[in-house]
Amino acid sequence: MGDQPPLDGSAVIRILAGAGCVAAVEEAEELLAAAADDADLRRMVERRTTGEPLAWITGRTVFCGLDVAVDPGVYVPRWQSEPLAHLAAGLLPAAGVGVDLCTGSGALAMVMQAARPGARVVGTEIDPVAVRCARRNGVVVHQGHLDAALPPELRSGVDVMAGVLPYVPDDALHLLPRDVQDFEPRAALDGGPAGLAAVAPVVGSSPSWLRPGGWLALEVGGDQVPPVMAMFEAAGYGALAVLEDADGDPRAVHGQLVRR
Repeated sequence: MGDQPPLDGSAVIRILAGAGCVAAVEEAEELLAAAADDADLRRMVERRTTGEPLAWITGRTVFCGLDVAVDPGVYVPRWQSEPLAHLAAGLLPAAGVGVDLCTGSGALAMVMQAARPGARVVGTEIDPVAVRCARRNGVVVHQGHLDAALPPELRSGVDVMAGVLPYVPDDALHLLPRDVQDFEPRAALDGGPAGLAAVAPVVGSSPSWLRPGGWLALEVGGDQVPPVMAMFEAAGYGALAVLEDADGDPRAVHGQLVRR
């Protein structure tokens, strides 16, 4: 721009590191690859220094090895959710039915569909911006609130129901990183007073959607594991287990329907 020399990789790394980006090298590589020219690169770098999610700037992210389009305003799938996606894909029969609640960009559904191309995989999502994004990623999305958006013909026919529902307690939202608070969609994060405003009703209604022996797997916070496991048990689930992420932190609860 003007008489400024073009930005090179070293300059981009320095700018990003100075703005507090902890993965400045990796992010610089992504921005350099995505930019059409130097002016475009400068605009992208400036956006990133404000804390705007990298995926919104480049329009993509990688989740479980898959390239996922992510539009501005759509919740960015986290690497911490990858074990849940792999679990759901592994539990889904080759010709089964999988559901991804609050699909967002469609990342979890994409993993299930990629692993089981012969299965029927659908997502639900209430945000129209996210619905468009997920559909662009090839996901069949039913627009609406949680499992209420699912077509009636799926009742008692789902093999795996999974999701990254909003589960951050509303009084803990201020503890999230500043860039998350400033940019990420609140509706994808805010789980109400105890963080379980979406989780609890889904656990309660899920048995009506699952086949006998079907699985429910939901991402939750570590301190929510005991109450959520109690909800699963009360709803008729057995084989209860806690899934940990790559850091060894509790990340999800899953169980198999043994009674309605």
